[in-house]
Amino acid sequence: MPKAKKCHADSPIQVAELVIEDDGWEKEISGLELLCVAICNNVLKRHESPNSKIIILLSDNAAIQKLNLEWRGQNKPTNVLSFPNIDLDFALGDIAMAFEYCEAEAIGQGKTFKNHFAHLLIHGVLHLLGYDHINETEAEEMESLEAEILRDFDIADPYLIVDNRDKDAEGVN
Repeated sequence: MPKAKKCHADSPIQVAELVIEDDGWEKEISGLELLCVAICNNVLKRHESPNSKIIILLSDNAAIQKLNLEWRGQNKPTNVLSFPNIDLDFALGDIAMAFEYCEAEAIGQGKTFKNHFAHLLIHGVLHLLGYDHINETEAEEMESLEAEILRDFDIADPYLIVDNRDKDAEGVN
């Protein structure tokens, strides 16, 4: 049964509605609500987005696969989907995440689940703000900003971690 929680915080985010459909999220991350609000606030403060509302759906692969098929035409689960709202006076948008997919990625990349979640939530909020990674220039800008925000939470740059693993796998030091 989904649990909807309203997370209240000071400006710039007034309310983030957190809908948790998979118990794994709260089992893996203590203080989940506070972390969501802290991350959203950090990103929004950098982008002058006052009075923003973000709805965050923490679900499972099956639910995210349905959303991915409906909105992107891709019949597969993914880690995070962002749905920007055109009416910015009402809400910035919605973010949906799949527990099993995110968990498998964290394990595969040798990261803690909490750190990987933080990265993906930042990524999702940046998409709501109009950032994208369609070309290399956009990707570098978005990745740089993600790494900068993650440092505020004492989380290592995930792109450096992946790059180092790739170099080790190729035998390059």
